[in-house]
Amino acid sequence: MAMSPRKRAQVSRGVQYAVLVVAVALAALVADWGTLREQFLRTDIIAAMFPEVLLTALKNTVLYTACGFTFGLVLGLLLALMRLSSVGPYRWLATGFIEFFRGLPALVVFISLSVGVPIAFPGREIPGGVLGIATLALGLVGGAYMAETIRAGIQAVPKGQMEAARSLGMPQTRAMRSIVIPQAFRIVLPPLTNELILLTKDSSLVYLLGYTLSSVELAAFGRETLNQENNFTPLIVISLSYLLITVPLAVVVRRMEARAERAR
Repeated sequence: MAMSPRKRAQVSRGVQYAVLVVAVALAALVADWGTLREQFLRTDIIAAMFPEVLLTALKNTVLYTACGFTFGLVLGLLLALMRLSSVGPYRWLATGFIEFFRGLPALVVFISLSVGVPIAFPGREIPGGVLGIATLALGLVGGAYMAETIRAGIQAVPKGQMEAARSLGMPQTRAMRSIVIPQAFRIVLPPLTNELILLTKDSSLVYLLGYTLSSVELAAFGRETLNQENNFTPLIVISLSYLLITVPLAVVVRRMEARAERAR
């Protein structure tokens, strides 16, 4: 007798659960837990990494990310408005900038700013030292991506909103600033938060700029500790530290997306 679609779905789920349980059980039986604990969970190394991993490395990672995101958001908004401008040169400049920095790896941008600027302009440096270069590099890369996100959000706002504002005598610039852009940001807030998560991980490239004890971020701190201890435990600590930043942001994104879905 043929099974109903509901019964087949139940059987399929049961098989998938069984495969998962068997795979986990086999991994647990085969793994060398003693070696894993020695190589990845040395409590003495974990204790030695605190509190610097939180008070210095984590704090600097958050600082670099926040500064880069803020600069990128302002730049992205400006580029998005230029892309939508009726002035041709503005559109061409914004399009070229966006395509250029979206096509470059963040690694190349960091190296170019840290090495290329002193070569191109002898005796001059980007203000702010490591923080200044990190803010500029992260902002340029993030701004190129955020510009397209913001542009899509502005175009998603019904045109009737602008037409209604203009019919009431409101100048276009004020209507854009007071009516269209606030609605666009509500639309694009989840993808912008995803960009913040990506910039958090890209901040690990700050190690290319060199660092001191006061400017070290999570990736450099973990690599330095790993080289000193010749053990993989610092990787676990650093990974968990990144998760302290990215997991709450991911939860916020899911809640915003769920709220937007309910509002439709």
